[in-house]
Amino acid sequence: MIQIGLDFGGTKIEAAALDAEGNYLMRIRAANPGQYDAAVSKVCDLVAMVERETGQKGTVGIGVPGSISPSTGLMRNSNSLYLNGRPFREDLSSALGREVRLANDANCFALSEAVDGAGAGSGVCFGVILGTGCGGGVVINGRLIEGKNGIGGEWGHNPLPWPRDYETPGPDCYCGQSGCLEQFISGTGLQRDYLSATGTHLSAEDIIVAMRQGHGPAMLAFDRLIDRIGRALASVCNIIDPDAIVIGGGLSNVPEILDRVPGIIARHVFSDAWETKIVAARWGDSSGVRGAARLWENGTSPSSDTPPLVSGGNLEITLSGEVLNS
Repeated sequence: MIQIGLDFGGTKIEAAALDAEGNYLMRIRAANPGQYDAAVSKVCDLVAMVERETGQKGTVGIGVPGSISPSTGLMRNSNSLYLNGRPFREDLSSALGREVRLANDANCFALSEAVDGAGAGSGVCFGVILGTGCGGGVVINGRLIEGKNGIGGEWGHNPLPWPRDYETPGPDCYCGQSGCLEQFISGTGLQRDYLSATGTHLSAEDIIVAMRQGHGPAMLAFDRLIDRIGRALASVCNIIDPDAIVIGGGLSNVPEILDRVPGIIARHVFSDAWETKIVAARWGDSSGVRGAARLWENGTSPSSDTPPLVSGGNLEITLSGEVLNS
């Protein structure tokens, strides 16, 4: 059987089919309708289209924002609020007539990169998403670690370690706590920090451009971001001591982060030597959908690169390199 993965995003749902070697057979991306019943139907439509176009039936895995509560079996902690409190996995399984495996989207990212991405071959891999928010996932010997309570890798909702006086108590977080990492080490956190220091609203992208042009306040804001990411990752290293840290999300495209963060980590880890590699994700935005497909099995190595998604209105399809109209 082929492996079908879906990445359930806030505005888009991507589906992909992988063969036994991890090569793409097909990729589809459609608008997320943003309503529960319609979203369940959309996922079913995408799976049906994948199986129709490939001529093969597949296993189905899906990566979602949030996670399933082990006590209720219902979705929780999702920023797609209409998922919370709903039996999303069971409703999808019923609608599709087969078992569906579901995991947090950051966990799917980590699994993808640990199995056949930038963290391949690592005994312990920590996957990090640094974008609008931040998240993480832990993979040990090719197996995703979700934990007893289903919150393994929920790095973004830990407090900033070794805080400076001016960093406490920290911004309020939507989770109900204050000072969570997500409020500091994200594109949103960089914007907030720059605004606090200068009184000026700039996007994270514009702050990075200004930093590279030698603009003093932007350079200082970026220095604070680097220091915070380094401290945050040092605390992870002190707990799980990963072989590799793979960084994805929008900030993974900023090479200065990959260049400078290791030096900060090395100053904070509880060790006389630190050799963990820090690398950008191999599969980029496709790691989520690949990891979702991999929820059914681990350990294969793909031989092909990611085919491009070609825009086509509301639906985008690539089938073995051929663009289909819809």
